[in-house]
Amino acid sequence: MIARYRRKQMPNGLRQILDYSFVLIGAFFVAIAFNLFLLPNNIASGGVAGVSTITKAVFNWEPSIVQWGLNIPLFIAGIVILGKNFGAKSLVGTIILPFYVFLTRNLQPATADPLLAAIFGGMIVGIGIGIVFRGKASTGGMDLAAQILHKYTALPLGICLAVFDGLIVLTASFVFSIEEGLYALIGLFITSRTIDFVQVGLNTSKNVMVITNQPEEVRRILLNDIDRGVTIFKGSGGYTDEDRKVLMCVVQQNEFSKTTRAVKSIDPDAFVIAMNATEVLGEGFKR
Repeated sequence: MIARYRRKQMPNGLRQILDYSFVLIGAFFVAIAFNLFLLPNNIASGGVAGVSTITKAVFNWEPSIVQWGLNIPLFIAGIVILGKNFGAKSLVGTIILPFYVFLTRNLQPATADPLLAAIFGGMIVGIGIGIVFRGKASTGGMDLAAQILHKYTALPLGICLAVFDGLIVLTASFVFSIEEGLYALIGLFITSRTIDFVQVGLNTSKNVMVITNQPEEVRRILLNDIDRGVTIFKGSGGYTDEDRKVLMCVVQQNEFSKTTRAVKSIDPDAFVIAMNATEVLGEGFKR
């Protein structure tokens, strides 16, 4: 897990060095996972790497060349069609990942078990991509293709990403086997969950909403006993149409039980809603 840095306190030059370091380190993790786990076991779990796994099996094309051959045109198309400046860091990620894949192409496979390869390969790829995202960059590839499809269709971006990854996994099922296609799905799922973990970590807070007939007393106990800030919204009852106050308080996971007990001690009939909040920035939480 990469530690969170206080970027606002860093000089701009140091922030840029840190971001580029994240891109270089993250791309190396992805390349290692590709050559140690995914490619040797024919696990094409989406993206340009998945395409290069398929073309390696069918045409014996060098995966790094295929990745360069797809990444660079997609990056240029993204700039031309989407009209965005994707930034030098994303360009570095687009170029350096295939380069790392080429450098590590002679590594011996870590396992011949496709399930283990899907699990650990997907995990290491997720760590690598998560680190690249921490550098505010990307490794290009099918993300750009999905954005282009999203621009010209009414499909949500998440669906566009799923379309491309799904087509790659489906193709892998025909080229290799249905079983290996299912392993690819496992790898794809683990990658997405690991990216979330690298981005937000294990620290899950709770966003607590309280509707009560004694808002002032509940507000005081949250401020004084729980020692957390409170935000008050104005609402009205859907059935009674009466004006009500809705209190919102974000607490750490280990403070949740104490918070609900404190609220119920004031108003046993209080209506309490709790939602997970995986990324909380501000006073009393992450800076």
